[in-house]
Amino acid sequence: MITQKAENFIFELFKDKVSDDYLYHNFQHIFRVTRAANTLGKAHGLSDEDMEVLILAAWFHDSGYSDSGENHEVKSAKIAEEFLGKENYPNEKIKEVQRIILATQPQHEPVDLLEKIIKDADTSHFSEGNYQSIAELLKAEWELTENTFYTDEEWALLNRNLLSKGHRYYTDYAKENWAKGKEENIAALQKKIQKINPSDGTKKGKEDRFSRAIDTMFRVTLNNHTRLSEIADSKANILLSVNAIIISIILGTLIPKLDAPRNFHLIVPTFVLLISSVITIIFAIMSTRPKVTEGSFTREQIEKRQVNLLFFGNFHKMPITEYEWAMDDLMKDREALYNALTRDLYFLGVVLNRKYYLLRITYGIFTIGIILSVISFVWAFLKFDIGVI
Repeated sequence: MITQKAENFIFELFKDKVSDDYLYHNFQHIFRVTRAANTLGKAHGLSDEDMEVLILAAWFHDSGYSDSGENHEVKSAKIAEEFLGKENYPNEKIKEVQRIILATQPQHEPVDLLEKIIKDADTSHFSEGNYQSIAELLKAEWELTENTFYTDEEWALLNRNLLSKGHRYYTDYAKENWAKGKEENIAALQKKIQKINPSDGTKKGKEDRFSRAIDTMFRVTLNNHTRLSEIADSKANILLSVNAIIISIILGTLIPKLDAPRNFHLIVPTFVLLISSVITIIFAIMSTRPKVTEGSFTREQIEKRQVNLLFFGNFHKMPITEYEWAMDDLMKDREALYNALTRDLYFLGVVLNRKYYLLRITYGIFTIGIILSVISFVWAFLKFDIGVI
C-alpha cells in the first residue's frame, strides 16, 4: 500500500537525515498531523482516492526539513514527487499531493476541502491539552537552529496572539470539536502571562521584565562571542595542519636532495616556502595560545569588586571554600553580578580581538609565502634549464 510505503520512507528519512536539533519538526509531528488528517478526512466523508492523496501529503508535508527549514514546503513537494515517481504513482495524483503540501505554507488560504483539512491537521495541537508542552519544543528548536531566544513572557504572548488573532480552523469538524480546546489554551496562556506580568503594573513586575531582558542579552552575546572564538580556533588549526604537512614534505623530500649540484637552483624557493610555513605556524599557535592569569585573589579584592569571579584564570589556585564564599557574596548583589558579567564579556571580546588580529596576520603570511614560493620556483626553473628532482 502506497501510504504504508510513504510512512516507512518518512520514518527512515527523519531518522537518518533530519537534524536532532529539530525538536518540534520531527517524526512525531508528522505522525500527529497525519492522524489528524485521517480523522478530518473520515469526518468529512472523503472518497478513498482523496483520502489516499491527503494522507500522502500529510506524510510528506515537512520532509523538506531533511535539507533545512527554509522554504521547506517546496522542498517537501519535490521529495514527494521523487518518491511517488519511483513508485509509479499517477502523475496527476502526484501533482495533487504536491498542491496539498504547498497549502501548508503559512500565508496560503485554502481553496478546497483537501487544503482546508491539511491546514487544520497541521495545527490540530492548538486544541490539545499538551499544547504548551509542544510549543516549548518549537521554542527550543528555534534556539538551536536559528539562535532565536524568547523570555517566558514573550513566548506566552507570541503563542496567545497566534491562537487568538493569527489562526482559525477551516473545516466544520475542527470548528465544532477543536475550537473549544483552542480557547482553553488561549485562556491558559493569558493566565500564564498575568502570572509572569501582573496587570497592576507594579514596579517589581517591571524590574523582573527588565532583568529577564538583561539576562537574555548576556546569554545571546556571550554565546555569540564563544562561537566566534571557536571559529577562530578552527581556522588556526586548519593553518597549523596544512603548514605542518608542507614542512614535513619539505624536510622529507626536498631538502635531502638540495646538496646535488643539479638542484642548487631550488634552494631559495624551498627555504622561502619553509620559512613562510614556520612563521605561519608560529602565529597560528600564538592566536590559540591561552593566557592564564595568577589564579588567586584576596577578600579585599572581592569586597572592592576588583576581580572577575566568572573567569577561571582568576580563581583556579584558590581553595574551594574561599571561592564559594566569594560567589555567595557576589550573588547577593545583583548590580555586582551584572558588573561581573560585563567584565567577563569585555575581556572575552579583548581576547577575541587578539585572536582575529593574529589570525589575519597568519593568513597574510601564509598567502604571501605561497605566492613568493610559487614565483621563486617558477623563476628558478626558468633561469636554470635543469631537470626536476
